[in-house]
Parts: sequence; structure tokens; C-alpha cells
Amino acid sequence: MVFNNIAAFSIPDLLYNLLVGGALSSAFIPVFSSYLAQDKEDEGWEVASTVINIAVIGLTIGIIFGEYFTPFLIPLVASKFQGAKLDLTIKLTRIMFPAVLFTGLNGLMMGILNSYNDFTYPAIGSVVYNVGIIAMGVLLGPHLGIAGFSIGVIVGVIGNFLIQFPSLKRMRKMKYRPVLKLRHPGVKKIGLLMIPTVLGLAVSQINLLINQNLASGLSSGSITALRMANRIMLVPLGIFAYSISMAIFPTLTAYVATERMDDYKKTFSLGIRTIAFITIPAAVGMMVLGMPIIRLLFEQGKFQHNDTVATASVLIYYAIGLFAQSAVFIIIRGFYALHDTKTPLKLGLLTITGNYILSHLLIVYLGARGLALAYSLTGFVDMTALLFLLRRKIGPLGIKKILISALKTLVAAAIMGLTAYFIASYFEVTVSVQRKLVQLAEVLTVVSIAAGVYFGLAKLLKMEEVDIVFGILLKRFKRSYG
Repeated sequence: MVFNNIAAFSIPDLLYNLLVGGALSSAFIPVFSSYLAQDKEDEGWEVASTVINIAVIGLTIGIIFGEYFTPFLIPLVASKFQGAKLDLTIKLTRIMFPAVLFTGLNGLMMGILNSYNDFTYPAIGSVVYNVGIIAMGVLLGPHLGIAGFSIGVIVGVIGNFLIQFPSLKRMRKMKYRPVLKLRHPGVKKIGLLMIPTVLGLAVSQINLLINQNLASGLSSGSITALRMANRIMLVPLGIFAYSISMAIFPTLTAYVATERMDDYKKTFSLGIRTIAFITIPAAVGMMVLGMPIIRLLFEQGKFQHNDTVATASVLIYYAIGLFAQSAVFIIIRGFYALHDTKTPLKLGLLTITGNYILSHLLIVYLGARGLALAYSLTGFVDMTALLFLLRRKIGPLGIKKILISALKTLVAAAIMGLTAYFIASYFEVTVSVQRKLVQLAEVLTVVSIAAGVYFGLAKLLKMEEVDIVFGILLKRFKRSYG
């Protein structure tokens, strides 16, 4: 019953994923980058400083109103909560609301660092946010219950800030000033870009909220399974999908500005293929190793074995749509680079309607798993429609090359999955997996061997994505530690 109040995380998560996960940075990067490209760094920082100051003032006011109106917001994400369950959800949400201020600042710092072609620390910061939530929940859960995860939200978002801010200072690029030039053309342009961008990128989060709202009427533990499974899915989504989409976004924008559409298409195709190369095996891994991973991370205190089983079953259905949801990140940026923010928005509104209908249909037969499946299927519909509309807008996108690469990826991932399954099964029958150290050893061993098998097969299949991925990792390692 207590874990059902994970619904409290929905509003802070929605704000985090919109402010840090795309809207602020997607609107900010093109404008700020244009000033840097034109050797107008001081003016660019004048715009950035104004936006930062607006964000601090606006978010502070928003937090005050949010704290007061929390009882009216919770029914939007869990309409069937009542009594003590509703009261606890309100309390937890109020604990987490102050994190929204750091959330906005993190989104802006991410945009600034990306504009200076620094993608490492923003990516690490996103991981720190998710790890902070999970770690505090595991450490404090036995003592504070679900409040441990609430504290994790605060720790995660501040950790994200502490990762990014010092890196910006080390670059000696920080030229913040306490100014409010609301009529500056750059500030106005960011404001105009923000509106459709927020709405377009909110689609995935709104679909999650719809699913969670419906889950609030299911048996105890359904929201737990949905949120924990979604949290695990967001790790590869945040690390790889977002990082790759933001890494190629400035390049796509530059190619459009210089009318180099062939290079635009090649970069776009490479982005989709790289996403498939990473997320398809990640999805297979989550399907096969869901139980060991969830048992390691969450199974203790009030989170029992039956919660692990339920969460693992939901994770399978979320994993089905991991590639599609990740590809949408790339495709939407493809439209934004073309200065088209309306098409993703219009399609997104239709996607929300489709998810609502599918969720109502599938929940009857599959319960919480049906909601996860509806979310995944909606992702594939969104991805396919966006690709179709983008192709109609600019011509062939190299879909044949993408499909061949995806097929090779599926073959390698399937063999990897079988390998992981047999090794994990051997662990389960030969070793007692009750202790956390043994559970950790199992997950690390299986994941390491499975990853080696996958990359080895990809090499045998002569997939160029192998060298690209390793090249990116090596480049970032050198940039961080060289």
C-alpha cells in the first residue's frame, strides 16, 4: 500500500523530464549556439543570464503555488486515491517540490554545456539523478519507507547540479550576470520556441501519467511495478537516447542552415542506427535479466519477492518499446532542426489519444502489463508516423540501411539474450542468491559476458556502429580525463 504512493513522484518527474530532458535545452541551444557561432559570446551570455534569472524567479513562484495546490494536483495522476493513501501522496509530493528549482537550472546548464560541445557532464548528471533516487530508496527505505525515494529526488537533482556547475566553471566560460532584458530578441525567440517544444516533448510523459492514473484503480502494487519498471527503462533512455539526440542536434541544425541536406540525412540515419544498436540489446537484457536486476536494486524491507515478479513482468512490456521511444528523441530533433515544431506537436496530441484508447483496452486483459504495452505500442506508432512525415518533407532518409542495421542488431541481441538467460539460470540453481553481494556478482557477471558476446557478434557482422560507439566513448573519456 505504501509503495502505491510512488504516484507522488509523477509531478516532479514530469517537470524534470520536460525541463532537463529536452524542452529548455532544445529551445535554448539553437539560440545560444548561434551567438557563439557569430563570435557574440558576450551577447549570448546576456541572453542566457536573463533566461536563468527568469527561470529562478518563475520556478520559485511555481514551487510556492505547487506546495499550496498539491491536493488539487494529485488527482490528476492518481484519481482513485483516497484517505491515508491520498494524504501520504500529498505529503511526499510537497517534500519533492523544491527540487524543481534545481531542475530548471540543470536544464539550462545542460543547454549551455551542449552549446560548447560538452556532452559528457550533462549525460553523467542525468545518470546521477536516476541513481540518486534508486540509491536513497535502497539505503533509506528500510528506515523511512517511501520517503527515502522522496529524499532521493532531492539528492539526485542536486547531484546533477553539482556535476554540471563545476564543469562549466572549469571551462572558464561562465559569464553570468544579474540582468533581466525581457525584450532582447534572443530571449523572445527562446520563449517562442519553448511553447511548442514543451508540448511536443510532453507527449511521452503525459502518456505515462495516463497509464499511472488508470493503474491507481488496480490492485495494490500496480503503481509500484509501473514506476519501478519505468525508472529502470529510463536509465538507457536517459544515458543513450537523450545524449545521442542532443549530440547530433547542433550538427543537424548547422547542415540545415548551410543547405547540406545530404549530410543532414546521413547524420540522421547514423543517429537512428546508433540508437538501435544500443537500445535493442538493452531491451533484450532488461527482458532476460529483469528479475535479477530488480531483486538487486529493490528487494528488501516492504518490497517483497512478489513485487519483484510484478515489476519484472511490467518491465518486459516497457522494454518492447524502448527502441521506438528512443528513436522519437532523434526524429523530433530532426524536425526541430528544420524549424518545424508544429508537426511533432500535432502528431503528439494524436498519440496521447491513441495511448488513452489502447490503455483502456489492454488494462482489461493484462492489468498493469497492459498499460506498459500500450505505452510501447504508442511509441512505435509515433515513431513510424514521424518518420513518414519527415520523409515526405525532405525525401528519402536511408530507411533501407537503417533496416539492415536493425536486423543485424536483432540477430546479435537475440544470441546475446540466450547467452544471458542460460548463464543467469545456472547462477540461480547453483548459488544462493539471497545476499546482496551474490546478487551483485550475478548481475555484473552476466551483463559483462553478454556485452562481450554482443559486441563480438556485431564485429563479425561488420557493423560500423561498433566503431562509432567505441569512438564516442573513447573521445569522451579523453575529454574527461585526458
